[in-house]
Amino acid sequence: MSQPFSHVIGIVGGAVSGSEAAAIAAERGALVVVIEQNARPYGKIEDGLPRWHVALRKKEYARIDDNLAHPNVRFVPLTKLGRDVDWATLTGELGLSAVVLANGAWRDRPLPASIDAFNGRGLAYQNPFVYWFNHQLDADYDGPRFTVPDGAIVIGGGLASIDCVKIINFVLYGEALRARGIEVDVETMEHEGLPKILADHGLTREALGVRGATLFYRRRAEDMPLVSADDGSSARAAKLEATRVKLLTKVLEKYLVRFEPLSSPLAPLVEGEGESARLVGVRFGKNAIVDGKLVATDEVLDVKTELVVSSIGSIPELIVGIPAKGELYVWKDWDSGALASESASPVHGLGNVLTGKGNIVESRKSSKKVMAQVVDAVLAQPALEPAAVARIEAWVKARWDAVGYRGDYRAWMGAHPPSA
Repeated sequence: MSQPFSHVIGIVGGAVSGSEAAAIAAERGALVVVIEQNARPYGKIEDGLPRWHVALRKKEYARIDDNLAHPNVRFVPLTKLGRDVDWATLTGELGLSAVVLANGAWRDRPLPASIDAFNGRGLAYQNPFVYWFNHQLDADYDGPRFTVPDGAIVIGGGLASIDCVKIINFVLYGEALRARGIEVDVETMEHEGLPKILADHGLTREALGVRGATLFYRRRAEDMPLVSADDGSSARAAKLEATRVKLLTKVLEKYLVRFEPLSSPLAPLVEGEGESARLVGVRFGKNAIVDGKLVATDEVLDVKTELVVSSIGSIPELIVGIPAKGELYVWKDWDSGALASESASPVHGLGNVLTGKGNIVESRKSSKKVMAQVVDAVLAQPALEPAAVARIEAWVKARWDAVGYRGDYRAWMGAHPPSA
């Protein structure tokens, strides 16, 4: 830690957007302290991107590693905001030139309270469900566990909901094939598709007796946020609608998924009473599109199932000190990611915590845009006194000692490799 620094930027979260922001600031000469709650910084690349994305995961791991191994970056693992460092310390007492929130969105948006009450009793949420799928085979796995029954349903409409129905069918078809002495890994199922695999073995869906997953969405296929609009032109909108339908149709055909549009969850179907009560299905209200608007009808649809997976979006974790309104943080300026905070250090957000868009491309795009503005503003500030920088570095060293980190990012990652 001998190099003199005049500006120090703290970044919360070391995954796609956080590591990208760290590299941008480090390249311009700032000292960057990356605070990561986990041992590894990969975030949803490791825990939220289903494990059949082998090549993409390796590519993103390498990019994150290159960013965080920069000599101007101080990686601080196993350090959680709100637990190991509080908001006042981070944004005030440490005296950082700026703080950047790149902590993503990990909290599942809840279903109506009457259904949410059965979380863990017939209801599962997307983030723990995908985490289980990715890590269940790890020797040291001690997270949530799920049994996937035939006929499980998913409520949602984005790319994450597509991942959930694919997970369900890969588990179901994998088990059915295994019972016949046929072993097929998830990478092969995702790449080749289930109809081809069945045909290659002289089987049919009917012969296996698998119903598979059904996706329920409150709007139509053409409204699903599978691709986003760059502008509001009618021609562009029509093209996007056609693309969305095409993408969903491919999923339904290639992975043998069923789809029920214009269906909003209304109430739980329950068996048992008190603590033994369990969700055994959902009552959906059917919708209609009238003059371009979504309108609820009087029609209802009762769907019985032993597992409901909710995938209706992820929202930021609420942390004491961060101004929030309802589910979201309060931003003063969406363009610069400035947080509506009265803290001593200016605070900005970028990536999914700001945009609500969890895909890699959007996170990287947001990081580059916001961080360029943050670094410009930081470098225009008066330099920190050497004693102030030394105080920050002393805090970093204390955290390193607390978690057993020795300051060598590559060595640490070698000792804490991802499971896949």
